[in-house]
Amino acid sequence: MSITVHPVSPALGAEVAGVDLSRRLGAEEFDTVHRALLDHGVVFLRDQEVQPRDLVDFAARFGPLNVHPMMKPLDGYPAILEIVKNPEDRHNFGGSWHTDLSYLARPALASLLYAREIPPVGGDTLFASMYLAYEALSDGLKGLLSGLRAVHDTRRIYTPDAQRRLGGTIGDAASMRRNRPEDQHEEAVHPVVRTHPETGRRALYVNCNFTSRFEDMTEAESAPLLDFLFTHLQRPEFTCRFRWTEGAVALWDNRCTQHYALNDYHGHRRVMHRVSIEGDRPA
Repeated sequence: MSITVHPVSPALGAEVAGVDLSRRLGAEEFDTVHRALLDHGVVFLRDQEVQPRDLVDFAARFGPLNVHPMMKPLDGYPAILEIVKNPEDRHNFGGSWHTDLSYLARPALASLLYAREIPPVGGDTLFASMYLAYEALSDGLKGLLSGLRAVHDTRRIYTPDAQRRLGGTIGDAASMRRNRPEDQHEEAVHPVVRTHPETGRRALYVNCNFTSRFEDMTEAESAPLLDFLFTHLQRPEFTCRFRWTEGAVALWDNRCTQHYALNDYHGHRRVMHRVSIEGDRPA
């Protein structure tokens, strides 16, 4: 079966058909998926019947795999994070706009999410293009941002104080397991505007989950501009929305996109497997 690529919105996103991740893709097949990822920021592959090993093998074609520093992995698979929301849980994992693992010195290049169990309705994921978010800014603001770096910090999400303030957005303890003490954290400093190492395009690189302040500024001094950017990057014309079906896979480029997992399916169980690929230092 030949591979076809169908865009899902003018901003970003494409459905890719004709790919079976339960077997190793040939070089030309893999290159087609890789090219679609670079062209569209996020790609969706439906009706996949795969095992954890298949996900790991496919993701490893892009580069070394990340082991999540804050949450416990799936038993037997260090690179797979099992994201669970049970019927009694009120909060979900990833329920605000963010890019994965930006608090690491080498943040995630891409992430892959596989739908193991989904609710009857709801639980969609939104994606936003940070290329478009950057390009829509005025020349004056682009000039200002080009000289700024920002601090990305797990304390904004993973501390007890943050969880009380945000309402438990990393998931309830019964469903998502921490793998390190609450007083251990990660922090990194990255350019506010990064250049994609493969496409050469510039993208906005701050997110409300992990970006706490600009380098050499206080949080209070940074807040007005960061709050503007956090609101700006959510504009509908920068986004697409993916409705999950069982067996669907989403693969997104963390260097130029953000995503938001909707929490609108209370009383139902949702189980996803995520694999993230290590990236380079943003520049």
